Amino acid sequence: MLTHIKPEPLRSPLFDKAAAAGIRHGYFTRMGGVSDGIYGSLNIGTGSADDQALVRENRRRAAEWMGVAPDHLLTAHQVHSPDVIVARAPFPGERPKADAIVTDRPGIAVGASSADCGPVLFADVEARVVGAAHAGWKGAFTGVLENTIAAMESLGARRDSIIAVLGPSISAKNYEVGPEFIDRFVSADPANTRYFEASSRPGHAMFDLNRYTVDRLSAAGVTAEALNRCTYAEEDLFYSYRRATHRSEPDYGRHISAIVLEHI
Repeated sequence: MLTHIKPEPLRSPLFDKAAAAGIRHGYFTRMGGVSDGIYGSLNIGTGSADDQALVRENRRRAAEWMGVAPDHLLTAHQVHSPDVIVARAPFPGERPKADAIVTDRPGIAVGASSADCGPVLFADVEARVVGAAHAGWKGAFTGVLENTIAAMESLGARRDSIIAVLGPSISAKNYEVGPEFIDRFVSADPANTRYFEASSRPGHAMFDLNRYTVDRLSAAGVTAEALNRCTYAEEDLFYSYRRATHRSEPDYGRHISAIVLEHI
């Protein structure tokens, strides 16, 4: 284990253009931490069975890269909901249950943890409002993306000025779903058939979560794109819940993707 290696998250060209306005972001990979084994190495999952002392050190490293104190790197207790929190200070006690956080306060880094689900970062550079959402299929389907945009608007953002970028998540090539999943989406909107391609198993299909997420963001009126990095396929860089399940592994690590308004 190379514990001396520091985290070096992936970044979005769209957000890098916003760096001059004092907005810092990163889609952290699994590299640059102190955890070992199946958690190697930058596991920030407080809900994992990893040694929590190591998780705290990993979160400290991520916070340091973001330029904030560890208690100013905020992630919610994610429950695959459409719920959004407005944060203006560190959480005073237990993390609230929600799947997105927005803020207009410099020095508060908001983040989403993931291991196949889509981490989406948001920013309105002019209004200086940022957000982070955990968008698996259920959260995206039930409105967490649109609710995050609305919460940002409540802080003064304008949706036509908001940038939203989907970070590493499972690709359609590796995301097979069953007939009940397909029926749920197509019953809600017949146009959702475009997100499914036939798989080798009758009644099953490959689901394009990345495209579905970006399309919902675009339909909501924001500028949206995806990094198009697959958590399942790129094992050296990413944790994957589905990959761990296929291998009958007992647990899996989680990444963090975060964004912060710097003091200017």
